[in-house]
Amino acid sequence: MNAARRLNDALLALVHLERRIDPYVRPLFDRTLRGPLQALVQWIVNLRRRDRHLGPAEELPLPEEKEVTEAITRQMARFVHREYTPGTARRAGNTKTYGIVHGEFTVREDLPEHLRHGVFRRPATFRAWVRFAGPGPLAPPDIKDNGVLSIAVKLMGVEGPTLLDDEQGTQDFTGISAPTFTTPDITDNLLLQQHVYAGTPLLYFLGPRHPHLCDLLMQGLYAKTHTSPLETRYWSCVPYLLGEGQAMQYSLVPRERTRSRVPWHPPDDYLQQALAGAVRRRDVVLDFLVQIQTDPHRMPVENASVVWPERLSPYVQVAELRLPRQEFEESEQFALADRLSFNPWHALPEHRPLGNQNRARREIYLHLSRLRQSMNGTPHGDPGRADQGAAPARRAGPPGVHYRHV
Repeated sequence: MNAARRLNDALLALVHLERRIDPYVRPLFDRTLRGPLQALVQWIVNLRRRDRHLGPAEELPLPEEKEVTEAITRQMARFVHREYTPGTARRAGNTKTYGIVHGEFTVREDLPEHLRHGVFRRPATFRAWVRFAGPGPLAPPDIKDNGVLSIAVKLMGVEGPTLLDDEQGTQDFTGISAPTFTTPDITDNLLLQQHVYAGTPLLYFLGPRHPHLCDLLMQGLYAKTHTSPLETRYWSCVPYLLGEGQAMQYSLVPRERTRSRVPWHPPDDYLQQALAGAVRRRDVVLDFLVQIQTDPHRMPVENASVVWPERLSPYVQVAELRLPRQEFEESEQFALADRLSFNPWHALPEHRPLGNQNRARREIYLHLSRLRQSMNGTPHGDPGRADQGAAPARRAGPPGVHYRHV
């Protein structure tokens, strides 16, 4: 093992130690220090940016963007081939599935006109699959890999053409439990993937020639020992259209402010157990919020390291995601997780993904999903087709209508 790998592992051991004490200090830290520290980090990030004088929802492709996207795809595919044998392949990112549950996504009836686009154009309730997962790229015990969680929501019965033709009638929304992405753009993301393959991901942030300390600090402010996938907020981190010429970011926020305890010696899959226990006992509701871009410089499309200021544009609730009480069948969960693919380009044109990270994700996610399913012999299932159990959208009605788990 080379010196860089030893240094990375030593730093990671310190992170794992911090995870043990994090539950006891995190609530106070978040209340008192996270806000001011985030404001300082964001001031530094913005100080180094220059105004590109772009218009609302306007994109600016990076030099050699196509080549960088292909290089990231090859790098991540190499990792999958190296780490997994046929039949055991997992996702290269958002790797460990805590569970997939069914839900209802209900659009509010009282939305103002400028928010009524795409799936929000009229009140309706869509059936949904919701996947909760860990960061990856591997799947160790939860206590060692639970810093930044992810959510992926797939709406079904969506009317209109989609931007990817491998599914019909679906709309995907994805997010992580931090308001900024790990890297500002795909050029830096390629460097990160190279470090991941070499086993030195922490050194991407700490490299003496090209440090990424602000991104490290932003991730660190939100990376924590999570109590449950249902007790944290998720952000899109990157923007999407909300109708022509209007950009948005979105967030999913648990309606109940509950906080469970993390056992001192947690089971390897304690987050899966927390998820399963919660949906077995009660309905769970997450509010779906959107934030409209009002300043193209302060709220950039192409830089995922920048938090869009809420003082310039507050989040507004447009829908709710209800996860009804349901039994959690582990074998069904992971078989379904293997068949489903989540891609932000499973989207209506009114919600077209924006920015270089999103443009790259179209090809990266598509290629890696096909690779995983090919290695496992589990062809992609189109949940939007009627013969695969999708339900059409229905007019909004009383909450609490439960769907049978299929």
